[in-house]
Amino acid sequence: MSMITPAYCQMMARYNAWQNQQMRAACKTLTEAELRADCGAFFGSVMATINHILWADALWMSRFDGGDGPSKPAKEHAETCATFAIWAQERLRMDQRIMMWAESVSADALSGDLSWHAQMLDKDFRKPMAQCVVGLFNHQTHHRGQVHAMVTGFGRKTEDTDLVLMPQGFEL
Repeated sequence: MSMITPAYCQMMARYNAWQNQQMRAACKTLTEAELRADCGAFFGSVMATINHILWADALWMSRFDGGDGPSKPAKEHAETCATFAIWAQERLRMDQRIMMWAESVSADALSGDLSWHAQMLDKDFRKPMAQCVVGLFNHQTHHRGQVHAMVTGFGRKTEDTDLVLMPQGFEL
């Protein structure tokens, strides 16, 4: 029996899209210099961090839905999109992809294992699918928190991030 359900995936896909919409709006208030400034975060800048999130989402979604993976190799993950405008379009597309996957995932698909080869580590993995799905959403939340801190560090306003405050029935 899986530790998560299709309903969990749907809720988290909506939460992800809602948070990315708010993050996009907050980041849009930053100057180009602020987007690219080294803030001492794990990936340095806001732009590198949001690119990393998008790159990792593409990687995990390719494993989940069999679609396209990241457009850049792992070593270039922080440069997935050259500009904020391109990133914003790609982020919206990825959020739609995640929501479509969540709407169609079955309980059976969530109860099995996922196997993949991690090229960066040159290692094969096999983990419970449910753990991988939770990992996808946890990874996004973790790095969005870093972006939130960087944006507020520039004196910009950010919005609520609590799951319980997500608008009822939020859709892209």
